[in-house]
This record gives sequence, structure tokens and C-alpha cells, in this order.
Amino acid sequence: MDLYEKNGNILYILNVLKKYSDEEHMLSAIEIQRKVKEIYDVEIDPRTIRRNINLLKYKLDYDISTREENGKGYYINRDPETDFEPGEIRAIIDNFSYANYIVPSVAKEIIKKCKNMQNIYENEKLKDYQIYSVNSKTENAEVIKNIEDISESIFQNKKIKFEYWKYAITNKLEKKIVSTPTVSPYAIIYNKQEFYLIGIKEGETKFYNYRLDRMKNVQILNEDIKIKKKKSEIQDFAESSTEMFGGEKEEIEAICHIWLLDTIFETFGRNVTIEKIPNDEEYFKLLVDTNTMGFKMWAMRNIDLVEVKRPITLRNEMQEVVKNAMKKYEI
Repeated sequence: MDLYEKNGNILYILNVLKKYSDEEHMLSAIEIQRKVKEIYDVEIDPRTIRRNINLLKYKLDYDISTREENGKGYYINRDPETDFEPGEIRAIIDNFSYANYIVPSVAKEIIKKCKNMQNIYENEKLKDYQIYSVNSKTENAEVIKNIEDISESIFQNKKIKFEYWKYAITNKLEKKIVSTPTVSPYAIIYNKQEFYLIGIKEGETKFYNYRLDRMKNVQILNEDIKIKKKKSEIQDFAESSTEMFGGEKEEIEAICHIWLLDTIFETFGRNVTIEKIPNDEEYFKLLVDTNTMGFKMWAMRNIDLVEVKRPITLRNEMQEVVKNAMKKYEI
């Protein structure tokens, strides 16, 4: 055995324990010896294996259960501070499998890395893993890089410039670059399976939301962000951005069907007021501080279950929406 193989002994043993052992699958020194030979084509005698396991356990603080402790063999426990639980790995895998903001090829690579963090017995439970979803994933492979670049620009307090696209109908459906804004970035938020940048466009003073999967060719500029914003201001905007429409908060009163109660908390958070209506088990009064455009879009999607009471300007807008919709369906 050469010097490199001898020095690698402890890593061979550690990798075998991580990949092939747990409380239900303990390994003897002989079984570890066979695995090392099978995987790395390296011969290690059982005495060396036991000595290296003691080094891992008592000098390097790996939580390894030994034959002396359990009477059966060796296995490595998960470190609760650094190792993911199986349910946590599954949640990460599900997130990347179904998230719209990431292209399938990148999602597969991330899922592969997640599986490599588990032992073979946990991965066996995922062998028939199947994704059931509509084909709505982005085709923009730059999303992960956008997250890195925007995070770096926020850290450096630098502005960014990028191409922003939307779908357009010409002779066919295609993506079209609609603007190339210079933006002061402040935060990245996640909402309804999409990442958004909160930023202020050059020449403006108010926040805007930009979807990261619609941003291409992000450049970090050598230009400092001039407008300073407190964390509380950014949080306030993020919390008031219903349907990802930004704007000033306004108190909105609406009458809503009980079916919407869960959806209201999911959409607006817990910072809402719910009041019972006397002698009415089906409807309740909702009071919420949010932007009117976002609430309007939400209310339109639930038009038969929501009645806007105030502000009166929003109520009038909703009335116009209903009137115009009725005209389209008149016979």
C-alpha cells in the first residue's frame, strides 16, 4: 500500500459508514473491509479499521456507535447540526421537482446532490420517485446564477442592469425583451413558486418586483446604491405585495365566503382582521392593509365569493369589471 492509500484509509472507512450504515444496518469490521475493497480496491485489515473508527469517534467527534456499545457492529448517526433528516431531504427534492423557477436539467442535478447526502437505504425509498405536475417550469437556465449575482450586488451595495422579458404574440408566441432597466436591488423574496427581486428602478423612488426567471444577462455595475432603505421598509413592501403587485398600503374591507378563510391567510398572512357577521354562517367581514391592485386581482379570481365594500374607488372598479364581463356573455 502506498502512502496516499494509507492516508486515505480513514476517508474510505468514513464514506462507507456514511453510505452503508445506520441503526438498522450495522457493519462489522470485516464487512467494512469488504466494502472498501469493493468500492476503492484498497485492502485494509480489521485492526486498522477499528483504530481509524476510534480516531473518527474520539478525536474527530463523529457520532459512531461501536460494537462495544451496541454488541453488534458499527454505524454512524446523523449530526443534527449538519446532516439533513430523511424528511428534510425529501422536502428539498419535492421543492426542486415541482418549483417553476428552475429548469428541469438543473433541478435533476440538485436532486442528485441531495440523494448523495443520504445512505443507500434512504435512497432505496426514492427509487420509484415520480413527478406529477403540469409542464410549467421556466426555460431560463440563469435563475440560479441570478440569485448568486443579485445576492452579491446587495452585499456589495451595487446597482445591477439586466434584460427583462415577457411573452408576446407576433406571428407566433415568443419571448420579447421589454426593457433593460438599471435597478438598485434590496432583497430576493419567494412567493408562489417564484423568486422575485425587490428593487428601485433608476429614476424612480418606489419599489418594483421583478421575477428572476424573466431576467437575463444580469450585470453588476460599478455604481453604488444611493437610496437607502431600512429592513422594515423592505419587509412592509413584501408583506403588502398581494399577487406580487407593489404599491402603497390601503385598508380594504370586503365580505367574503367562508370557503376563502384558509386562502386569505395563505395570501395575506395573519395580519388581517376577521369579523363575524350577525346571523350569517356563510360570510364574514375581512379587513386587510394591502395594495389595491393586488387585492383587485385576487378578488377577481374569486368574484363570486368576494364583495368589496371599501375603498369606494376599488368597489367602483370591481363593478366595472363585473359589468364588462356580463356584456361579453350576453346572448
